[in-house]
Amino acid sequence: TDDAPSAKRVKTAGPSSKTGGSGRGAIFTEHLSASQTAAGIKGGTLHQGSLRTGRFSPWEGYVGSDAVGGDIMIVGRTDMNRAMDGDVVAVELLPESEWRAPGTKLAKPGEEHKDSEKEKGENETETVSLAPAVAEDADDTSGPAKGGREDGVVPTGKVVGIVKRNWRERGYAACIDLGPGAAGAAASKAAQDATTAAARSSRLLAVPQDRRLPKIRIQTRQAAALVDQRIVVVIDSWPCDSPYPDGHYVKSLGKLGDVGAETAAVLLEADVDDRPFAPAVHACVPPLPWCFDQQVHLQAQPHREDLRSLRVCSVDPPGCRDIDDALSCRPLDEEGMPGMLELGVHIADVTSFLHPDTAMDDEAKRRGTTTYLVQRRLDMLPKPLTEDICSLRGGVERLTFSVFFRFDAETGLPVEGVAPRFTKAVIKSAAALTYAEAQHMMDDPNDASPLANDLRNINACARSLRKRRIDAGALTLASPEVRFEMDKETNQPLDVGMYVTREANQMVEEMMLLANVASAERILRAFPSYALLRRHPTPAPRMFDPLLKACRAVGVECDVSTSKKLADSLDAAVRPDDAYFNTLLRIVATRCMSQAVYCVSGAHSVNERVHYGLAAPLYTHFTSPIRRYADVVVHRLLNAALGLERAHTSLQDSEALKAVADNINVRHRNSQMAARASVELHTHIFFRKKAAETEARVIRVRANGLIVFVPKFGIEAPVLFDEGEDEGGKKAVLDEEAMTVTTKAGKTWKVFDACVVRIEIEELAAGRSRLAIKIL
Repeated sequence: TDDAPSAKRVKTAGPSSKTGGSGRGAIFTEHLSASQTAAGIKGGTLHQGSLRTGRFSPWEGYVGSDAVGGDIMIVGRTDMNRAMDGDVVAVELLPESEWRAPGTKLAKPGEEHKDSEKEKGENETETVSLAPAVAEDADDTSGPAKGGREDGVVPTGKVVGIVKRNWRERGYAACIDLGPGAAGAAASKAAQDATTAAARSSRLLAVPQDRRLPKIRIQTRQAAALVDQRIVVVIDSWPCDSPYPDGHYVKSLGKLGDVGAETAAVLLEADVDDRPFAPAVHACVPPLPWCFDQQVHLQAQPHREDLRSLRVCSVDPPGCRDIDDALSCRPLDEEGMPGMLELGVHIADVTSFLHPDTAMDDEAKRRGTTTYLVQRRLDMLPKPLTEDICSLRGGVERLTFSVFFRFDAETGLPVEGVAPRFTKAVIKSAAALTYAEAQHMMDDPNDASPLANDLRNINACARSLRKRRIDAGALTLASPEVRFEMDKETNQPLDVGMYVTREANQMVEEMMLLANVASAERILRAFPSYALLRRHPTPAPRMFDPLLKACRAVGVECDVSTSKKLADSLDAAVRPDDAYFNTLLRIVATRCMSQAVYCVSGAHSVNERVHYGLAAPLYTHFTSPIRRYADVVVHRLLNAALGLERAHTSLQDSEALKAVADNINVRHRNSQMAARASVELHTHIFFRKKAAETEARVIRVRANGLIVFVPKFGIEAPVLFDEGEDEGGKKAVLDEEAMTVTTKAGKTWKVFDACVVRIEIEELAAGRSRLAIKIL
């Protein structure tokens, strides 16, 4: 252990030996060498882990450590020691007398990058953002960390070494710092001076769009041209005598606030590829117009059934053009099975056009998923496939991979002992309905059409399936989902609001769940070690702490020992005078859970394969091969399991399958991040034109303000108390256990309280603006 000496705090301003003789005083401690770091980790004096900083501050973070039984908190830029979010670091615990409690205050707007050690230990910076949906979206640094004491103090440490940097080669979206202070003044002066061809090189600070990151120092002769631009910068180094990392300017994405420029920044930050498909990919697509050919698709494929006479329809959101799935339902009375129904789930047969070892398959595998932004869709596959050849549009013949279930019409449940039947088929959809149209058909007592009756029968079965799932412990969760009404000419948002879910949505969802479970069971039976599954890990008990704390504060009993008991607790948590209270609790419960992930069956035990949220022992994705590569893999596994084609070598290579699963997990997460950021961007654009007053709910209380959730717009934001709150010897009083805060004026706010807020755009310098929320 002598090879891993304790790193000491820098107290002098002597010259640094690793800054090229700049003569500047050292600000940070030199990092330990790789050998010292390795020895310290091996000897137990240092703790290795990935640094997680808060969503809105680069100067407070956590590193998980098994040795301390939880997280080690790192506070302030000195102890962070040039580590950034996602870096794998070596941490040394401070003496217990120097341990601290997490911050309890909200910082004022613009304080994300403030340098004061004291402030960063006390303040938690928040800005307006789309409300978190799951644990990965939530602020990892909010609330007490696991391993803390009863007084709220948690293990606290400092970074002494960097094991692996997480700097992005593609760079970071940023803008030039024009805020108050020397950096902003320097940028403004440089912009004014740089009006001639002989402009001097200026050292400026770039503020990353990702608020978890510090400002980045760049040197450029283009100050005048860049002050109002969204730019891309790359980090090159971070010397110990510099308060900021050094980087360089790469390119401009466009003017700040411009939809195109800001969308490009969204895609850059989320690492979503929006480049057009290469010619080699397009060469794999059959020429248009594509038509069903009886000779090619039926006579030459005897395994494919002709179901064109079967009444089939699709039900999707309005404007959907990449239609993956369709449904059918027919009574079996005439086949000697009175009281029985045959329900069919028909999925686009993408793998008949997408073949392994082709440029198109390689590209789809790399992209992993389709990304849905507010104003555009970034396809996993070329548009001729997604919108035409594979899309199950109404009135045209299309190839499908179908699965049929026999249901008892009286119980609305599948008949026991009758296995689902998979087949390749060709269908001709009778109608491509929207959710609203399907709901209207089911609800209209005067509509006795055969299609309306089919939908009613499917819906009756869906209700029974849903009840069975919930009785088994499946969770009915909630997360804010926002939808925009867009101007077709300007592509600007006209209106925004929470997405309305109808029973027709649930009907389709239940049928897709049924088909996905059946697919998981079939491929696992055929390939016990190579099935691609989707698992939702059972949450660790501590993950429910925010929910349990909120429930205690509002006097609600909540049992999280099993998914069934949690579901029952949530069902019972109702307030007759507050219809939205139960939804709020479900939103908090959803945030306590991690995302479901793809995995290869052979790498996990039976208990590890479960899907906690669905209360399903097995689950996978089969129903959306147009937009998810995971479903493509599952289709190929099913093809092999049914003897329709030989299994490709990649399907029985556990390492190759694991690499695919890992990539689609990353791509799925990135896609969701981009979608969320796109909603945030368009919410911002919407409020440029008009302010709004609407109801909000208190979701968290802090020592100097509230975090409120605005259901209508799906956003979460800080609301600071008045500036004079801490003056005159009187301060707001925070009770973290009761989740209340009492203001100087005597007003007490409690978690889940309702309030009315005003949302408006606050204009700033150089084309910048921010969304501001005030309680009325």
